[in-house]
Amino acid sequence: MDWLRLSVDYGVIGLLMFLSFLSLGVAVERLFFYRRVNLKSFSTRQELEIELTKGLFLLASVASNAPYIGLLGTVLGIMLTFYTVGQEGFVDTNRVMVGLALALKATAVGLLVAIPSSILYNYLLRKVKEKVMLWEVRNGGQGV
Repeated sequence: MDWLRLSVDYGVIGLLMFLSFLSLGVAVERLFFYRRVNLKSFSTRQELEIELTKGLFLLASVASNAPYIGLLGTVLGIMLTFYTVGQEGFVDTNRVMVGLALALKATAVGLLVAIPSSILYNYLLRKVKEKVMLWEVRNGGQGV
């Protein structure tokens, strides 16, 4: 069952860290894009929205799925703890508590990834709405 411990520590938490960096990278790229976007170069609102919302689905996906990935790590960690207790044939509360605490770290990491991703997604979505409204004001609502 050592592979299970490694899959929780490196697999699940590693995946969550990767998703965190991916989320942050998309958010930074979108922020830079929003600062330099030229609203005059879009002839329709739909074109503008397509360009502004590229990549936002990644943020939303990370925000909604990271807690589940963390929960998967917790379940695997708890399974590992119970398996170890069953194999040894006696209950050492210190080992059980340490095992459960280590299992819960996956959920904590999942939440630490999901919460900022959700905040960034909502912030960027607000920026999209602002840019679309500015485009509509400048173009008199044309192309809606």
